[in-house]
Amino acid sequence: MVPIDNSDEAMTIPIALTIAGSDSSGGAGIQADLKTFAAFGVYGASVITALTAQNTTGVSAVHQVPADFVTAQIDAVFADLDVKAVKIGMVGQLAAIEAIANGLKRWSPTNFVLDPVMVATSGDRLLALEAVEALRQKLIPRAALVTPNLPEAAALLDEPVACSEAAIKHQGQRLISMGCRAVLIKGGHASGPESIDYLFIGDDVIALASPRLATQNTHGTGCSLSSAIAAGLARGEDLVTAVRAAKAWINAAIAAADRLKVGRGFGPIHHFHGFY
Repeated sequence: MVPIDNSDEAMTIPIALTIAGSDSSGGAGIQADLKTFAAFGVYGASVITALTAQNTTGVSAVHQVPADFVTAQIDAVFADLDVKAVKIGMVGQLAAIEAIANGLKRWSPTNFVLDPVMVATSGDRLLALEAVEALRQKLIPRAALVTPNLPEAAALLDEPVACSEAAIKHQGQRLISMGCRAVLIKGGHASGPESIDYLFIGDDVIALASPRLATQNTHGTGCSLSSAIAAGLARGEDLVTAVRAAKAWINAAIAAADRLKVGRGFGPIHHFHGFY
């Protein structure tokens, strides 16, 4: 829990920007990112790339935001706000990726976390197939950190889903070779009593293990984890510290998820478990 400053003097607050799709049910995407930033005491700004009609049972429709309007949002935010970190989630289409890549080139944010959202928790595809190569070439090389889960890492590399530690390490190093500074391969889709995430920084690999939690309320987990890391970077933390703090927070949010009754399917995690 982040302490609240009750003094009357205006405070300087770290600012993070999320560039992602909107989730009408509030559990993932832009909505989850902003909740996560708030939980970490970080001011959140947003650039919306797509509107989704979805709930805890699935996605029924997706409306892509025109690329020129994605550009307008990016420029409006950076022209005024002192953005300390950027998280990019669902980009949806090729034109949006190009608009985002050009915006990053114009404004050169220092801390850029890429969560390569391809498929929703419900199984619905959220990234057009023709956009995957653009993700590889235009966004991954610019990222301070890329945070794929096991199926996303496999899709980015055109390989089978890794089923062993050796295979995960092989895929992590391949992703690093694409030009990003670090990779976090998330182990939530694996099996076993522990969920192990692997953080690759250069030639170093850090295994981050936590007990696997039995709940179906995991909607927005990936969005929220990458946003929590971006929040830590916005607060001035180094990457390893930000990743460790984010993983501890997400584990607690998943553990508390069943305290909330939201929807009939894959419910959200509890972003504000530290507050209520």
